[in-house]
Amino acid sequence: MRVVLAAGGTAGHIFPGLALARRLRDDHGAQVLFVGREGGQEATLVPEAGFRLATVESRPFVRRLSPAALAGPVAALRASRRAREIVRAADVAVGMGGYTSVPVALAAWRERVPLVLHEQNAVPGLANRVAARWARAVALSFSEAAPRFPRRARTVVTGNPVREAIARIPRDRDALAKEAREELGLEEGRRTVAVFGGSQGALHLDRAAADAARLLDGSDLQLLIITGPAHLEEVEGRFPGGPIPVRAVPFVDRMELVYAAADLAVARAGAGTVAELSVAGVPALLVPYPYATGNHQEANARALQRAGGAAVLLDDQLTAEVLAERMVEMLEPTRLAAMAERSASFGRPGAAGALARVVVEAAG
Repeated sequence: MRVVLAAGGTAGHIFPGLALARRLRDDHGAQVLFVGREGGQEATLVPEAGFRLATVESRPFVRRLSPAALAGPVAALRASRRAREIVRAADVAVGMGGYTSVPVALAAWRERVPLVLHEQNAVPGLANRVAARWARAVALSFSEAAPRFPRRARTVVTGNPVREAIARIPRDRDALAKEAREELGLEEGRRTVAVFGGSQGALHLDRAAADAARLLDGSDLQLLIITGPAHLEEVEGRFPGGPIPVRAVPFVDRMELVYAAADLAVARAGAGTVAELSVAGVPALLVPYPYATGNHQEANARALQRAGGAAVLLDDQLTAEVLAERMVEMLEPTRLAAMAERSASFGRPGAAGALARVVVEAAG
């Protein structure tokens, strides 16, 4: 079975694509060819994972009226001609969302190749809503997304694929937590609050967390703040000393260590983050990025909140004082244990396998 898989632009699309590709290869003997951009993160991550990558031109769609708003659709149409050459020999095409999926979805339509879409967020993007009209199936991470697709679209909830290292956390938590203490400089015997906003960090969140550390009176607490490379110096400068240890690092390649060590996470609410937190069973205080398209991060956060695995704090309400107060409330042991259990119940560690089966079915 030959699969063309469009996944690129951000790690949030690439890592689920790689998790799916491994299941297709290992469980179903598929040959998987990735499609992405030459200058994107996929140009490094995909070959490193052992998969081939074909490149097409693509760029984000701009919604406000401007010359750039015309460039996205024009580039997509031009790229679809190149994508048709790639898709023509495939048994099935898969789009993991984002603008890199658009040329492949168009090419699959023109070449009459079965198309499967994956929608990560609780509020689906424009590209997936349009392409769903000719897709064989639309796989969802959140059931809340289903009503936003055309009625005739076939939707199925699979969850969002996560890396195998994340899926193993419930089994290997103690060993990983010990390794995390050694690798990340965390103290044993303290409860750990992990703060992160994605690979580039979230400066507003990091500032509030660093300032909140001075307000926390907890002899058994410590904070780990993943700042992003650009923000490390500023964040470190905000805690010259205080009642609890604070460790700031620019980036963590092995997030499974962070999840295993964390008693509580304070994070943005990207689809990948919500999927990984719930698979790992980590209670979370989610602070959605307020400028996400369609406010999809708040919708993602609310879904986990309704399941009992997270609380939500809106970005415009975020201050050091409010954050410190909310962390103290959530670190109450009984509440923390209940949220961990409900988060794990919400998680879908088998999402990659479930999505692979949808792809195989679509290929016939």
